[in-house]
Amino acid sequence: MARLGAVQALYQMEHSGQGVDAVVREFVAFRLGGEIEGSLLREADTDFFADIVQGVVETQRGIDPFIQKHLSENWTLKRLDATARAILRAGIFELIRRPDVPWRVVVDEYVEIANSFFEQGETEPRFINGVLDASAREIRTDELTGEFTG
Repeated sequence: MARLGAVQALYQMEHSGQGVDAVVREFVAFRLGGEIEGSLLREADTDFFADIVQGVVETQRGIDPFIQKHLSENWTLKRLDATARAILRAGIFELIRRPDVPWRVVVDEYVEIANSFFEQGETEPRFINGVLDASAREIRTDELTGEFTG
């Protein structure tokens, strides 16, 4: 739930222009573990959620060019769907900053999130899987250079 919330928060920040602190406060107070239309949402680790959102914002200048190099020649990060950008940014951040979590777990979790946002048959989940898989192999093989430390 923390990962899903982080993706939603990153998406909201991109579209609303809100700052990271305001969005984190809003999600912690009203969305994570809260209620929407009478349905109780599952609890989320708010520290983990905040770490992902704040970490993506702090390291985005290193993350975005890294994602861009894994896109095909004719694509730019700006052409991607905003949800796909948020998923990729959060996934790459976690691959870089959470070496204690197996890379396959990180990739699988974010592909599952992609599946929840995109209709069956849409190409985004496969695309996200491919970019995260290639990124994970590069990040985890190179022993994490200082390039992405923010």
